[in-house]
Amino acid sequence: MTNKDLLKIADQFGTPTYVYDAESIKIQYEKLTSSFHKTTRFFYACKALSNINILKFVKNLGGNLDCVSINEVKLGLKAGFDAKKILFTPNCVDFAEIEEGMALKVHINIDNISILEQFGNKYGNSYPIFVRINPHIFAGGNYKISTGHIDSKFGISIHQLRHIERVMKSTNLLVEGLHIHTGSEIKDADVFLQGLEIMFELAEHFPDLKYLDMGSGFKVAYQEGEMETDVKTLGKKVEKALADFNAEHGKKLQLWFEPGKFLVSKSEHFLVNSNVIKPTTATTFVGVNSGFNHLIRPMFYDSYHQIENLSNPKGAERIYTVVGNICETDTFAWDRKINEVREGDILVFRNAGAYGFEMSSNFNSRLKPAEVLFLDGKAHLIRSRDEFEDLLRNQIEVL
Repeated sequence: MTNKDLLKIADQFGTPTYVYDAESIKIQYEKLTSSFHKTTRFFYACKALSNINILKFVKNLGGNLDCVSINEVKLGLKAGFDAKKILFTPNCVDFAEIEEGMALKVHINIDNISILEQFGNKYGNSYPIFVRINPHIFAGGNYKISTGHIDSKFGISIHQLRHIERVMKSTNLLVEGLHIHTGSEIKDADVFLQGLEIMFELAEHFPDLKYLDMGSGFKVAYQEGEMETDVKTLGKKVEKALADFNAEHGKKLQLWFEPGKFLVSKSEHFLVNSNVIKPTTATTFVGVNSGFNHLIRPMFYDSYHQIENLSNPKGAERIYTVVGNICETDTFAWDRKINEVREGDILVFRNAGAYGFEMSSNFNSRLKPAEVLFLDGKAHLIRSRDEFEDLLRNQIEVL
């Protein structure tokens, strides 16, 4: 997909619009599958981007699905995934939601002692489960996306192993998988190996174990020269470690990963319109027809997204602060070099496919943007832009 294609899409569907390049998702998926042993399974973390067309595309590539809510599970089934290709990994949910996942026959991952005890007391070994472990490893791009440290709400502490064993023994629980997830945007392959070594140590305590789920956290590059996870090197290292462990202990454990951002981030190009150029004594603002109601990551995670002027790609470079139209401090980029921006120009935010539309809202009663899938050289509208009536949907007027 070219910049010319993006300008055509902006003209056809308007802005703001999320555009997903299917070929990019395919390339990222094949990069993973070619880097790891053929028995390794990849479960797309659909919390990154859950449009049903994206789910169907991943399914057609041969992928599995990682879901964190019962509605994501239902979306996956609606998209055509077999129940056994879906892993349900919620946290802090009511036991009834776990039971709903059971009724749909998907893999269940339990991340706290309370639910583990309830499940064991009611179902015993009648339904196999995964147990999510907090390995107490601090990793990730920043604290907000680190999920395996000692203060994280996710998983059962590795130091509570004896408690897990007591629950297993007293209720006859059938644990078929162990799961960890240390964080997002992990550059160092050794962090994954550290987690894997912890899994190996735990494996001896679970006699029915079949699967080791390493979560994900693969780093993607958001700007030129930035490091990303070397998946080929990682694949070789974990393959050797797993093969050695299986041979030594007479097991046939299978490795699972849950890539989300790694699959879809690069695929997306977020198109906006420059509304106003506002010089001040400190900077020159470019105000666009979007805000953190559409792309919250820069304000929430201090994330970097490359911004380009599609309408004036050969203009002289100037320094701008790019801001949104929300009534809050709403900044996409500070002091950024961009080819001269004029009012009415189309700008593109790169690498916005993960947690972009998925975290959008109607804050300030602004409408959610459209979504477009670029597939086989054609642009397909896969979600209509909100209309005013959507703001009133489900409201009940009593006055």
